[in-house]
Amino acid sequence: VIVLHGTLKIYRMETLLRHLTRGNALVFIIILGIGGSFQNGFHVTVISSPSPYIWSFINSSWIGRYEETPPAQTVKLLWSAIVSLYAVGGLLGSMSVRCIAGRFGRKRAMIWNNVVNIVAAVIMFTSRGANSFEMILIARIDFFYSCFSPKKIRGMVTLTSATFLSIGKLSGQFVGLREILGREDSWNILLCVSTCFSVVQLLTLPFFPEAPRYLLIEKGNAEACKKALQSLWGRGEYKLEMTEMVLEQAAIKGETSKTLLELLRDRSVRWQLITMVVVYGCIQFSGITAISVFSFDIFKEAGIPLDKIRYVTLGVGVSEVLTSITCGLLIESVGRRALLWGGFGAMSAIMILITITLNLKDYSFWIPYSTVGLIFLFVIFYGGGPAGVLPSLTHEIFIQSCRPAAFVFTGILRWLGFSVLGLVFPFLIELLKSVSFVLFACMCLLASFYIFFYLPETKGKTLLEISEEFKNITLCENPLSVDKTLETRL
Repeated sequence: VIVLHGTLKIYRMETLLRHLTRGNALVFIIILGIGGSFQNGFHVTVISSPSPYIWSFINSSWIGRYEETPPAQTVKLLWSAIVSLYAVGGLLGSMSVRCIAGRFGRKRAMIWNNVVNIVAAVIMFTSRGANSFEMILIARIDFFYSCFSPKKIRGMVTLTSATFLSIGKLSGQFVGLREILGREDSWNILLCVSTCFSVVQLLTLPFFPEAPRYLLIEKGNAEACKKALQSLWGRGEYKLEMTEMVLEQAAIKGETSKTLLELLRDRSVRWQLITMVVVYGCIQFSGITAISVFSFDIFKEAGIPLDKIRYVTLGVGVSEVLTSITCGLLIESVGRRALLWGGFGAMSAIMILITITLNLKDYSFWIPYSTVGLIFLFVIFYGGGPAGVLPSLTHEIFIQSCRPAAFVFTGILRWLGFSVLGLVFPFLIELLKSVSFVLFACMCLLASFYIFFYLPETKGKTLLEISEEFKNITLCENPLSVDKTLETRL
């Protein structure tokens, strides 16, 4: 049985590679990744390493301007603002994505996004020479995967978003090492070095097609859709993929893309919206954002020597990348639901253990290192569960007419949570110390219970089938009975 299971995994991987290399899909995924979620991950973690130098820069800029030392709480507030304003930029981008993507198309929207990134990088680079911490604040205000993938491997392709996100986080931690750019004289270069990838994406995107689903469903151009699929996935008729899109188009015929307000008023998608609120809200307050952004402060609080913190942080990044890739091997066999509720449940238990070890750190020399091990374990379960599944889940539970507004909604949830946590966490950890991690554990447990009892499996199903399952959810429903019904029907 073990041999057969291993052979099946190898066969699936070979099938995936054949799909990706028949056309330009693999190159397209890489281009989208390095200019998209890679940048997001990079900017989430890169701010941690130079944090002592940015604090010092805020102090020196304030003294040079006002000829007095700034209050400690003012410096902490400015530092929190620098962290959280990156999320404010993401929030503004999420609110405008429906308008921009609907008007210009997905591809052109990403091209303009790269222009914004390059402008922000120029401001960041010149902030140190201008002796202005306000320029850092401005630069930190910075803006597509399942739209072009066949249903059979949609989860795997969408998962690359999470993989590039984790690679971006690792890259931010790596270039932040003292031996590379993590020095006081180069922190401004460190914060804008990823713009090289924006330039690459800006120059290469015009040579790739628009999203096939956008071309057929929103533009009604079947021929352009077919050519786009052939360009990405190689020669073929793609009748199955286009039929799925046509059925979806027929189901929403006469409906225009919903606005955010219309989506919130639509009772037919209330469970999808509740799911997004619970999952995205809980993941932002699960503790992973705090670990990524404030890793220097957390490991310092845990008792790790200052000269070792950057290397420990790098290990966290490696763990997330490896588990994100592992999730890619599991998502189409295990399914989304089990990885989500199991991941959140394990993360909750680990957060409780981290709270205990933080309170016992002075009892023995090995306890701080056990805290590090637990944080590694937390990141492993995060990368192998919620982080890997969410990009796929978000694309799979909304039909095309709802999707632009749904992206706005989930973007608002994500970036609002990020900005709030970025603003309050430095004060929270100072006030509550290790008890703050109990709050994270409760959020993880809430998400695990909700997903186990109410979220249907989406693996291998069309968008219309998934929408129908959400409509059949009742508050007292047993998830096991849903699975049995589906097995009988299929």
